[in-house]
Amino acid sequence: MTTVAIIGAGPLGRRLALGAARAGFRVLLEDVMPANLHHARESIRQELDPHALPAVAFVSSIEDAVREADLVIDCVPDELESKLEILWLLDRMAPPRAVFATPSMRLSIADLAACTYRADRCIAIAAPAEELTAGEGIDLVLRAAPDTSSETAALVRDFFLQLGFRPTIECSKA
Repeated sequence: MTTVAIIGAGPLGRRLALGAARAGFRVLLEDVMPANLHHARESIRQELDPHALPAVAFVSSIEDAVREADLVIDCVPDELESKLEILWLLDRMAPPRAVFATPSMRLSIADLAACTYRADRCIAIAAPAEELTAGEGIDLVLRAAPDTSSETAALVRDFFLQLGFRPTIECSKA
């Protein structure tokens, strides 16, 4: 995996983009709000080594963000309608190989994955946004649905390991 698309340039999206760039991933950070992208660009520019800055591209459309993505992480609110809408869009725009990781503390990943044509490539990140923005050394639970492939779980686990988290995988019920 080399290309990570992060949907949403708020605090969580910025922190994940920064960590992914530092870990050597190519990052596409998307937000529909130009002000959020501008703030993210300035924030990341201040924290990232100038040689690593080209690893982050700031884009204003989901399609541009996910076109070449291997892993897509959405940073939309943890509400059913928002998650269903973003996963529906991602499923139609991302290449078939792309894996979707969605931060959610309370929604069923099996139910969310069922709205896509790639339930085997969906996994939930079961951690509060505060923990995900805290940085390295945080325990992180990845919730796999019964249909989630072992390759998907391993890819997302390895991504978070490279960011300095301590991920574990749990299989949720249908």
